Amino acid sequence: MRHISLRVLFLAAAARLALAPPPPPPLSSNHKSVLILGGGVAGIIAARTLHEHGIHDFLIVEARTELGGRLRSKRFGADGRQATIELGANWIQGTQVGDGPANPILALARKHGLKAVESDFYESIVTYDETGPADYLDTFQKAVDSYTNLTIEAGARVQRQTVDSTCRTGYSMIGAKPKTPHEMVSEYYMFDWEYAQTPEQTSLIASSWANNFTYDPSEGGFSDSNLLSVDQRGFKHFVQSEARTFLSPDQTLFNATVRTITHLDNGVIVTLADGTTISSDYAITTFSLGVLQNDDVLFDPPLPAWKQEAIQSMTMGTYTKIFLQFEDKFWFDTQFALYADTERGRYPVWQNLDLKNFIPGSGIVFATVTGDYSERIEAMSDSEVKAEVLDVLQTMFPNTTIPTPTAFFFPRWFSDPLYRGSYSNWPSGFVSPQHKNVRANVGKRLWFAGEGTSQKYFGFLHGAYFEGLDIGTKIAKCVHSATCESLPFVEEITNGTPYLV
Repeated sequence: MRHISLRVLFLAAAARLALAPPPPPPLSSNHKSVLILGGGVAGIIAARTLHEHGIHDFLIVEARTELGGRLRSKRFGADGRQATIELGANWIQGTQVGDGPANPILALARKHGLKAVESDFYESIVTYDETGPADYLDTFQKAVDSYTNLTIEAGARVQRQTVDSTCRTGYSMIGAKPKTPHEMVSEYYMFDWEYAQTPEQTSLIASSWANNFTYDPSEGGFSDSNLLSVDQRGFKHFVQSEARTFLSPDQTLFNATVRTITHLDNGVIVTLADGTTISSDYAITTFSLGVLQNDDVLFDPPLPAWKQEAIQSMTMGTYTKIFLQFEDKFWFDTQFALYADTERGRYPVWQNLDLKNFIPGSGIVFATVTGDYSERIEAMSDSEVKAEVLDVLQTMFPNTTIPTPTAFFFPRWFSDPLYRGSYSNWPSGFVSPQHKNVRANVGKRLWFAGEGTSQKYFGFLHGAYFEGLDIGTKIAKCVHSATCESLPFVEEITNGTPYLV
């Protein structure tokens, strides 16, 4: 009996050991105080903030060969006639009125001598349709007015504390119901071209505050003007130059793609694609919302349900520029042109870079598509897209034989595993507590920052700046004190009113 009892006790102990969780893996000998995952604006500003707080034992882990994130430029054109074009972010959106608040991106651009010119969205524009040149600027102006009224409608809902809806509902409530190609492309220019998604896909209330907090000084915004970067060092120049003011070479790791983030009670372990592990006391992930949604980076243990639900509920828009260079200029002399096709969103917005103060003599013109149409063309070959774009140009200029372009290029943001889109958007039905959960840290060690975590400035470059500044400041406090303040989150989000069947 004694032997049996000992055997039973042994088996019971073994069972308890089998059920016990395995001990956490040891932190790597390659250890940092803070890991900053991603070298875009949020990551660089977070690093600068740590530096300013006397924390220098940090490492920026960047998958590409340079800092800048979605500030991506490219030398484009035929040999001997190349120019720098911007594939991603291009504008300083909202600048400054007098001595009022300045967009921090504007401040950095001024500091580092970035060359940028004002975009004249409403006056320097001509219009085309499937018959060629067609003047529908009166229709275009109505769309400008309708967008203003849309933001007023959203503000009224906030004041009344009534339910959110889509921007399509908002447009319909103010009597804006575009039906003709001229009406649809004019609405597209005012809406889709800004949010990279349609009115049907976008929150009425959130889209309006994102607009007002950036463009309306009376609402705390900067100004209603926009500066387009034409700097031949690339728009990324301002943030790369800022990084050089404080970063040392051993504080950045390039060509390093993050595969797994193991977050523990005592720190974080990051595993790279080549198998390298790096550990830290704290980590800031600055990956795009699209990357988080597509599981391009795995978390161990998986992120809690409240975090995953929030990430999957926000949306990622795609904004695609399609560049062409020609030997001789044959197109419009304004900054912008609209093309009204019977299919909404088919190569609608065109921009001219071959202008004085822009990139004169470059022979470069480009079209922009967004959202679902961006995903459509990414599934096509370059030659197929080029054929469609040239067909549209032939329609716009029926009396011109459109020549073969000397260069052609467009980026594939949606299918790129480092981005999975261009910038975040706030859909109808996505509520503020969910966004609070997008932003919240997980445990004391794993933090998140980027334009998608900004409630006031989601989708904007300055949103990434402010989030990097704020999260960098919070982690600096964690490093310097025994206590670490966590951001609030909501475990379970319930409806304000029940669904009744």
